[in-house]
This record gives sequence, structure tokens and C-alpha cells, in this order.
Amino acid sequence: MNRKKYAYLVWVQYLGFRYSGWQKQPGQKTLEGMLLKTLKFIDPGKQYKILGAGRTDAKVSALKMAFQLLTPVAPIEDLPAFVHDFNKNLPSDIRILEIQEANPEQNIIQNAKIKEYVYIFSYGTKNHPFCAPFMANFLDELDLPLMKRAAKIFEGTHNFHNFTARIQPNTKVTRTIDHCEITENKELTANFFPKKSYLLSVKGAGFMRYQIRMMMGALVLLGKGELDLDSLEKALSANEKTLIPYVAPGSGLFLKNMKFM
Repeated sequence: MNRKKYAYLVWVQYLGFRYSGWQKQPGQKTLEGMLLKTLKFIDPGKQYKILGAGRTDAKVSALKMAFQLLTPVAPIEDLPAFVHDFNKNLPSDIRILEIQEANPEQNIIQNAKIKEYVYIFSYGTKNHPFCAPFMANFLDELDLPLMKRAAKIFEGTHNFHNFTARIQPNTKVTRTIDHCEITENKELTANFFPKKSYLLSVKGAGFMRYQIRMMMGALVLLGKGELDLDSLEKALSANEKTLIPYVAPGSGLFLKNMKFM
């Protein structure tokens, strides 16, 4: 006999600097683990399961991410009160934005249509220490105009097998990037930020592990003169094996938003 499941779509915002990524793992402080721990505290009589629409890496943050909350016990009777209680007991670096009823038969991972990431960075001089959770800081001088030109190379459908780690046999390495651009950072501001900072904005249907951080790493190497445009273009070829020896730090990366089918 199949038991009825109750499902909810939860939108969340978090600063990932203190966490070893999204996915729950033994002996590590993770975002999924903290959410489940808080749920157990505020609603000890229920069994909850979380399905994230993505798995951010260690120190990666989210301005707006979604997860599916499933329970077989009973529905949540008062959603606004539940959100209030959830936020009251979560640590200050995690905030629930909204919760709404969802179809328990839908797969949140498969239904994610568009994901938008931003990678915030500065270069040339060392930042105020308070910047560390929010942006990457490269002390070398970078050829920013060249990096801006190169970012557009990633747009379109390419083979990104050189821009991920530990490829599994069933990994889909051909991905489509709808938008990739470097602009001045106006996404996040603070009085301790440097006078100028920048962001790489990337939008697409889905990304592999480390993909955006390795794309950013390749652009940094290009900006330092350690990689050229021709090598970058070749790295997007299915038949080319190119080592991208630098994965940009996780603390500059934010999941900005996602949309569903």
C-alpha cells in the first residue's frame, strides 16, 4: 500500500562560507544537514526528506535556491507560521524565503530549467578581510578586456569535459550556456568592498561539478597570460584533452536564481 506524500517547494538563501557544500555528509557541516537538524528540532514528530535542485560546493552561496521538502506523516497546516519558526531556529547565514505546496510526483532536479550563477571577484590589491566570504581576490594584475572577450567563447553548446572533475560514464558533458559575461559588480555592495569589483554571470540549463569555477579559473589564467584564447577554444572541443590547472575559489560563487518548467 502506497502512503500519501506531502511535498513543498522551499526557496532558500544562504551564505556558504562556513559549510562543506550542500549535500549531507558524515562528519561535515553542510547546508542540507543543518536544514534537517533544524526541522527535527522544530517538528520532532515528523519525518522529512530534502531534495535539492542543485548541489553547491563548499563555501558556495545562494541568493535564491530551491529544494523540495517531502513528508509522509501529515501536511504542514500553517505555512507562514512554519516559515517563521524555521527561520527563528536556523543559523543567521541561512534564510527561508518562501514555501509553497508542490506536486510530490515531480522531480525537482529534472524540472530545473534555467540556473543563473554569478562569480564575484577583484584583482590587483589585497581586499579587506571582511570580503573573504563574498568574493575571490586575485593579487595579480589581470587583462580584464581580454577576459571579457573570452567569456563570450563559452556561450552556445560545447563539450565541457575539460571543465569538470571526476567524470562518470553517464555524465552529460555537452552543455549549453545561454549567457556568459563579465561586468562590473553591482550585485553585492558593502563599504569594505574594494572601489571596483567584477562578476562573471553565467546562465544555462545545468552545470557539472566545478564547471563554473573551472571556467572562471581558465579566465583568470588567461588574464595572467598563462593561457591563450586558442587554447581556451580548443578546450571546448570533444577531441581535445586540456588540463585546466586552476579551480577558482568557491567563496566567490553564488547561485543567483533558478527557474522551473
